Amino acid sequence: MTIKPAKENEGISFVRVDLPGKEPIKVNASNAVMDEKVTRCTAIEYQGVRIYTIEHLMAALSCLGIDNATIEINAEEIPGMDGSSLEFLKAIEQAGTVELRADKDVFVIQEPIVVSNKTSSIVMVPHDQFNVSYTLDYDHPLLRSQFFSQAINGASFAKELAAARTFCLESEADEIKAHGLGKGANYQNTLVMSGKGPLENALRFPDECARHKVLDILGDLYLLGYPVKGAVYATKSGHALNRELVKKIEAQRQKYITVDYPPALPGAPGRVFNINEIMKILPHRYPFLLVDRVIEIDPGKKGIGIKNVTINDGFFQGHFPQKAVMPGVLMIEAMAQTAGVVVLTSGAHNGKVALFMSITDVKFRKVVYPGDQLLMEVEIIRDRERTAHVKGVGRVGTEVAIEADMMFSYTEAHYLNS
Repeated sequence: MTIKPAKENEGISFVRVDLPGKEPIKVNASNAVMDEKVTRCTAIEYQGVRIYTIEHLMAALSCLGIDNATIEINAEEIPGMDGSSLEFLKAIEQAGTVELRADKDVFVIQEPIVVSNKTSSIVMVPHDQFNVSYTLDYDHPLLRSQFFSQAINGASFAKELAAARTFCLESEADEIKAHGLGKGANYQNTLVMSGKGPLENALRFPDECARHKVLDILGDLYLLGYPVKGAVYATKSGHALNRELVKKIEAQRQKYITVDYPPALPGAPGRVFNINEIMKILPHRYPFLLVDRVIEIDPGKKGIGIKNVTINDGFFQGHFPQKAVMPGVLMIEAMAQTAGVVVLTSGAHNGKVALFMSITDVKFRKVVYPGDQLLMEVEIIRDRERTAHVKGVGRVGTEVAIEADMMFSYTEAHYLNS
């Protein structure tokens, strides 16, 4: 196996070099294998090609902050090494890492998430950092009531978790190999727990098994392809339940992605949103994203949007070829998008999108040409649970170009994906 650098925003991908012509398997929630039969490890799959036991490597990548890498491998299972993340950690640290210029994509848990199965459960709640707590309780004399809790970062992972090795009960060892897994497993790289302790081995930590369960959670959560911030409380859980948590985190992220707005810029009179931040709030994309910046915003109350009108705007090809002018309906749309940023950053409509209901009292007072800058002032007249009434005025310089009263209705953001 070889780990190679990747460019910014490429993410983490696995490549089976023994299967030439196959597409890379990108690490994300959609490529995670959710098969209930895969219980002893974590796997990803794309176009019928699977790679097993990626969790220990993924834990190391996660806690080292590596989110762009290409991993080449010539088999279907990651090398077992010593049964922990330690050798992966050492190799990556020896090779060194490079900080890229793109912003890191971190999802902050917004609402509590619960997954459970019989006596096992995982709860994840909002928190200002990433913490994991685990309670281990096997029907085994040495594996009862182990508890481990840790705030996770690169330093704590290296010191407290990276060396924690995988384990199984003595009665389970033959069953694991019968399923074709752990082909390189032996008593040195797997803690095979008998009633008196690990066979032909010794523990690195008194609670090494609970620590390894936390390591597995770290690796499994990185199936998301992005780090998360929140507190995890797990009881007697394993890979299957970890993957259920991954699915629910991704679902919550999709719910909130349209309202993941940034903090106020230093020195600004209120929140200011550039185009990249606007794209986190509005679902619109080229060629229909018609607001370039939102300034002097009072979320949920009022704001000013800017549309820089240029001859490169696609609509000028047909409106009109002989004399380019901005269509009135697009001036209204630009004003509506500005209103969308204002209402969706109030915090009152998390996970929603605002859709047009009606327009009244529209007045077009000035023609807008390429080279003009359209400043759109919007004020929220009334904001209710399901609807909003907004008044908008668009100006070029000091001259009013457009006025309108607009009504919006709110719906769930996932409506756009249905």
